[in-house]
Amino acid sequence: MTVDASRGAEAPPELVQLLTPEGERVEHPDYDIDLTPEEVRELYRDLVLVRRIDMEAVALQRQGELGIWASLLGQEAAQIGSARALADDDMAFPTYREHGVAWCRGVDPLYLLGLFRGVNNGGWDPADHNFHLYTIVIGSQTLHAVGYAMGVQRDGADAATIVYFGDGATSQGDVNESFIWASVFNAPVVFFCQNNQWAISEPLEKQSRIPLYRRASGFGFPGIRVDGNDVFACLAVTRQALRDAREGNGPTLIEAFTYRMGAHTTSDDPTRYRVAGELEAWKLKDPIERVKAYLFKNQHADQDFFDAVDAEAATLGRDVRKRCLALPDPHPLDIFENVYAEPNALLAEEREQFAAYLASFEGGE
Repeated sequence: MTVDASRGAEAPPELVQLLTPEGERVEHPDYDIDLTPEEVRELYRDLVLVRRIDMEAVALQRQGELGIWASLLGQEAAQIGSARALADDDMAFPTYREHGVAWCRGVDPLYLLGLFRGVNNGGWDPADHNFHLYTIVIGSQTLHAVGYAMGVQRDGADAATIVYFGDGATSQGDVNESFIWASVFNAPVVFFCQNNQWAISEPLEKQSRIPLYRRASGFGFPGIRVDGNDVFACLAVTRQALRDAREGNGPTLIEAFTYRMGAHTTSDDPTRYRVAGELEAWKLKDPIERVKAYLFKNQHADQDFFDAVDAEAATLGRDVRKRCLALPDPHPLDIFENVYAEPNALLAEEREQFAAYLASFEGGE
């Protein structure tokens, strides 16, 4: 099906916005943020570098070097803004698209590429980065996050948890169950919904008859909608929600109103279900261009700065590509590693059988 190209082109009511698409700074009565020019330049750098990683990954998949890739194109501000609000001790639970959050938590992009190349199961230790492994099962990470947050609560730790999911996941039972548990136990968790308007080919109006952030009230905790293409607003709103969680005020649902500029994954063809005019309308809200306009208008950066960031992005892209292509294929028997904490007879027997099978071919084990 196709929809009206104007959908999402105008800012919806009750939307927290601090930076307009034209790069103008605006005030909000409940949310504000005081950023130095250097901090804004760092946010811009994050946005540009993460987009370049994403573009390189898409190109690698198209060239047969990755099995699949879930692009974040258009959602950079939602991810960078929310992730930069996290304290070191906060824990983040992603889906499979939070490449920007991974970047902010210090995860090497090579681990992400290795996962989609099929040579590792994620590669990073969540405890080292306070960033959980990617979750492919839609919505299940919300339960993991609430359970973790309840543990933090019982430990008396000064920390919060954030969990990412999309608009389509709000129709999953796991997500609604996690809302119940978080509310009843006043868990220190922030539910960060990136509403990119499309659950694969299913439009938002097929997911809910009301704005998604209003669902929180039915579970007994606050919800708020933020301009998901405004990195300032995403940072300010998430920072406040995390602060509330740490102070014992319970969960918050943040709906980041954004748009998936690319395909759901590289196996998807969005031209089959959405019109080009819708895409063009959202291009005018590009999260990177508005920060660039703000920096230019306020004379916080010159052309040399933008050229240097672009050069850094190009170098990063080349480095990511080179290291990805150099990743070794795992040995087939590696599939038996890290299945159980301790060895067991059944797994050992299955490993021996598979090893014998491989040895039956020329050039086997």
